Amino acid sequence: MQPPHRRLLLLLLYVLLSGTWADLEEAFTVRLLQTTTFQNTSFVETEGLGMLEDIELGSLDKHNWAIRFYQPWVRPALPRSDWETIDNMIKIYLRKFHHLINEGAMQKDVPYPFVAQCTAGCELYPNRTSRAFAYVGYNGQDFLSFNVDNATWLLSQDTDLSRYVQAVLQNYTAFSELVDFLFNDTCVDDMELLLHYGKAALERQVPPVATVFARTPSPAQLLLVCRVTGFYPRPINVAWLRDGQEVPPGPELNTSAILPNADLTYQLRSVLAVAPQDGHSYACRVRHRSLGSRSLLIPWGNTDVVLIAGLGAGLLAAVSLAAIVVLWVWRRRKHEQLESESRNSILSNEA
Repeated sequence: MQPPHRRLLLLLLYVLLSGTWADLEEAFTVRLLQTTTFQNTSFVETEGLGMLEDIELGSLDKHNWAIRFYQPWVRPALPRSDWETIDNMIKIYLRKFHHLINEGAMQKDVPYPFVAQCTAGCELYPNRTSRAFAYVGYNGQDFLSFNVDNATWLLSQDTDLSRYVQAVLQNYTAFSELVDFLFNDTCVDDMELLLHYGKAALERQVPPVATVFARTPSPAQLLLVCRVTGFYPRPINVAWLRDGQEVPPGPELNTSAILPNADLTYQLRSVLAVAPQDGHSYACRVRHRSLGSRSLLIPWGNTDVVLIAGLGAGLLAAVSLAAIVVLWVWRRRKHEQLESESRNSILSNEA
């Protein structure tokens, strides 16, 4: 039988790491994020967040450390009694964490305020393998990382403080057991529930909307801008085509990072620098999961090209219309001629 504190630790992560392996066709990443700000020895604030891929599952209220659910399908994963146990376990863990860090800061004369960050999680793959990770940060810099193979904490920076925290974490039994569950049990055995409940959210697809426009920072340079927005999930491929051929990476091509929108979709921009009136045709090509095997292709041309294309299309339309009119007139006259000949033939017979 598992010790009570081991069972509580398992419950703490149970809902945050779950899904259906039969439906798993790609890798998924779960992250548990903790940010604790130590203003002084008596004033400490902690914020926590649980994420499945880019979906925010829930957070901790920094005032009372209560869990706030962001997705309606997270809360039903466990009964109320289990959630009450998890609430208690979170409070026990954070009180211990605050005490240990404050104690170390005083022993090593660490100046206040400072920020401690913890990230733990795992990636799971369709072949049922997993890669776990855990990191500790200090004031926004890498501080410690966890070596999964031998279950030891490694220094990211060698200081008196980092060596002290390394020793504390190595001897912090409750935290070590939490990491042990995360690495050896939870990622594989307890992931099914969350993936099952979050299946619809994970499979959500929103197609991108793309526009192309130009800017002229100088008379000798033209910037073609392809703005792609409103897409989900995050992975996307945006490329510029010159005369139908993909433009390779280079100094004239600049693509932004993928940025979030307020509606839980994403956006990016790809900018291509060209010489005005260089005689080439350009188009922005967008590939995304929501489009299936299709691609969005948004062409652009400078004024001359657009004008020529417009005249060509207009001339073609005019010629087509003229041909239709001529054909209609010819058929009308032919019909009238046949009717006239038919009447003349009838009159001649009657005479």
